[in-house]
Amino acid sequence: MNKITIYDTLSGEEKELTPIVPGKIKMYVCGPTIYNLIHIGNARPMIIFDSFRRFLEYSGYEVTMVQNFTDIDDKIINKANSENVSCDEISERYINEFWKDSELLNIRAPNFSPKTTNYVDNIIKFIEELIKKGFAYQSGGDVYFRVRKFDKYGELSHRNIEDMRSGSRIEISDIKEDPLDFALWKNAKEGEPYWESPWGKGRPGWHIECSVMSTELLGKEFDIHAGGNDLIFPHHENERAQSIALHGTNFANYWMHNGMIKVSGDKMSKSIGNIWLVREVIKKYGPDTLKIFVLSKHYRSPIDFNEEGLEAQKKSVDRVQESLLSAEEFFGGNVPFVKHSENYEKEKEYIKNSLSVDFNTPKATAKIFDYSREINKAITDKDEKAVAEYYYLIKNEIGSIFGLFLSTSEKKGNKTDDIMKIVTELRTVLKKNKNYELSDFIRNKLGEIGIEIKDTPTGTEYRIK
Repeated sequence: MNKITIYDTLSGEEKELTPIVPGKIKMYVCGPTIYNLIHIGNARPMIIFDSFRRFLEYSGYEVTMVQNFTDIDDKIINKANSENVSCDEISERYINEFWKDSELLNIRAPNFSPKTTNYVDNIIKFIEELIKKGFAYQSGGDVYFRVRKFDKYGELSHRNIEDMRSGSRIEISDIKEDPLDFALWKNAKEGEPYWESPWGKGRPGWHIECSVMSTELLGKEFDIHAGGNDLIFPHHENERAQSIALHGTNFANYWMHNGMIKVSGDKMSKSIGNIWLVREVIKKYGPDTLKIFVLSKHYRSPIDFNEEGLEAQKKSVDRVQESLLSAEEFFGGNVPFVKHSENYEKEKEYIKNSLSVDFNTPKATAKIFDYSREINKAITDKDEKAVAEYYYLIKNEIGSIFGLFLSTSEKKGNKTDDIMKIVTELRTVLKKNKNYELSDFIRNKLGEIGIEIKDTPTGTEYRIK
């Protein structure tokens, strides 16, 4: 296996990836709090760590990946109350929508997708053990972690405990021994969901969830913990503290964090209201455009989101799709797979080496456009071997690592909305002229090929069955 280095947030340096068990990687990625549709800020860690997982597998590792769902939280409770439905209904609705968006992005499902509410008994046991060890205490129906008792607190976020201020999700309360202490268990408020516990009715704190789910599924010590860099403090700092305090292990041996997506200099968030939903971006620009937009920046760097950048990226992606289609047409349908040449192996090695150094996706994705131009040149030169080689460098090498260009018919498929817009406008004109027979004929013929037309008060809609 090739040497892989990654930047470790804890040590603050790039380190060689050495698995606990040779040839196997266990990784935990913090997933979303599911109270709304996901936006592209949520999508960045999904894209990055799905691609990193694929690269590890491409490099020969067996990977076990866990990504959780936080399905009990103040935001979920508020959403449920505003709609007068249960928290379960909110969480199940948006878990389903999450999977739809993941599929649109061609994000592979993790090996495990645990929900917090399925681990409450485990969480209670975890907290009981922390209390026995003196790292936690009960106060007023809540349970808190004693931050100052854990002498490594602040190491992950590189903060001095004396200079710290409570993070945005740390509740300051008069019943705490220390303002820095964070909640492991929250006493239930009137009308909130709750579970019975030794400390009364309540629910888990945010940080304890991931500690429990990760260690239950991956063990007390695993290889990689990943997520957005906005989670370093307090979430990951607190996770690390309570996990090491209980088990005495490293918890996670490497910490990987992606940078934020910003709009006009602000972090993208639902609270600010500057969000772009994943499905809206995909509908307008396509999944490959969004993924390359994300992957063309180094995962630790911030990304400034703007439509001009997406528009430019879409034009580049369209050109790649066109070259792939041209290659298929050049061979009359199917591009024959040729024996790997010295050039092919050299390009494969370049891709692998680029990604092996702190997952340098910009270097690797830049090759896509080089190969696309080489395809066009080889077609002009009628060089069949070169056409096939560069085609499969995109499809089988880079494409398999990043989940890109899986369907070369996508370029044609992207025209569906444009074609259907013309068809629906034609039917509107026909009905306005009372030519219902021809209008119905178009609808029926489309129905025969699996396209359902619906005339609604707001206009004509279509659905591919």
